Amino acid sequence: MAVLSSDDAHDLFTKTFNPALLQSESQVHSDRRAQASMLLAKYPRLSTLATQVRLDAFTRVKKAIDDMVTHLIHEKEDEIKHKDFCIDEFNKNQMSTEKKDREKTDALAKIADLEMAMKTLNDAIDGLKGEISEMQVQLKRAGEDREKQNKEFQQTVSDQRATQKLLASALKILEGFYATKGAAMMQRQQEPAGPAPPSGFEAYKNNESSPGVQGMIQQIINDAKAMEKDAIRAEEDAQKTYEAFVKDTNQSVEAKGKEIVNKSEEKSKDEGTLVQTKEQRDTVMLELEQLSNYNAELHQSCDFVMNNFEIRQTARDEEVEALKQAKAILSGSKFEEFLQAA
Repeated sequence: MAVLSSDDAHDLFTKTFNPALLQSESQVHSDRRAQASMLLAKYPRLSTLATQVRLDAFTRVKKAIDDMVTHLIHEKEDEIKHKDFCIDEFNKNQMSTEKKDREKTDALAKIADLEMAMKTLNDAIDGLKGEISEMQVQLKRAGEDREKQNKEFQQTVSDQRATQKLLASALKILEGFYATKGAAMMQRQQEPAGPAPPSGFEAYKNNESSPGVQGMIQQIINDAKAMEKDAIRAEEDAQKTYEAFVKDTNQSVEAKGKEIVNKSEEKSKDEGTLVQTKEQRDTVMLELEQLSNYNAELHQSCDFVMNNFEIRQTARDEEVEALKQAKAILSGSKFEEFLQAA
C-alpha cells in the first residue's frame, strides 16, 4: 500500500486506470488542494504557498511546506536568541552606564576639590609672599634705623672723647699753673666760677683733694666718661637687639620660604592630578556618549522584537501548525483513498 500510494505511483495510475475513476480521484485531490489552500491563505506570509498548493505537484508542494516549517522554526529560534541578546546587552549597557555615571560624578567632585585646594594653596602662597615682603621691608627699616643710631653713637662717643681729651689737656695745664703760682693762688681757686654747668652734667662740686677749678674739670671729665660708657652700653644693647631681630626675621623668612616651596610642590602635584582627572573625566564622558549611542542602536534593533515577541512567536507557531495541517490534508490524498472510492 505504501508503494502503491506514493506520488510516483499516483502519477502512473493516472495514466493507466479508468478515466471515470481518475476523474473521481482528481475531484478528491482538487477538494483537498482547495481545503489546504484556504487554510494557508489565512496567513499573509503563507499566501504564496497557498497558491502553490492549488497549482504545483504534491511532491513540490509538500517539500515547500517542509522547507517553510524548517524556516519558521529557525526563525523562531533566531528571534529567541535575538531577544536574549537584547536583554543581555540592555542589562550590560545599563550597568556600564551606571558605573560610568558614578565615575563621572567622582571625577567632577575630585576636580572641584582639587581646584578648591589649589585656590587655597595659591592664597596661602600669596599670603606668605606678602609676609616675607613685609618682613624684608621691616628688616630694611631696622637696618636703616640701626645705621642712624650707630652714627649718632659714634658722634656721641667722639664728642665725649674729644671733650675728655680737651679737658684733660686743660687740667694738665692748670696743674702746671698751680704748681708754679703757689698755695695762695690755689686757695683763691677753691670756689667755682663761671656759668652753671651744661645740661647732662652733674653739679660741679669742690674736690676735697683738688683745687676748685681742677675739681670741676675733673668732674666734667668723669661725666664725659660716664656718658661714653652709657652710650657704648646703649649701642651694644641696640646692636644685640638689632642682631636678634635680624636673626629672628631671617629665620622667619627662611621658614616661610620653605613653606612656600612645600606648598608650591603640593600645588604642582595637584595640578598634575587635576590634568589626569580631567582626562579621566573626558574619557568617561566619551564612554558615556558611546554607551548612549549603543543604547540607541539596541533600541532600533530590539524594540520591535521585544515589544512584539509573544505575538510573533504565537503567530509563527500558528503558521507552523497551519502548515502541518495543510500537509496532513494533502497527505490524505493518497491512492488508497482513491482505491476505496473505486
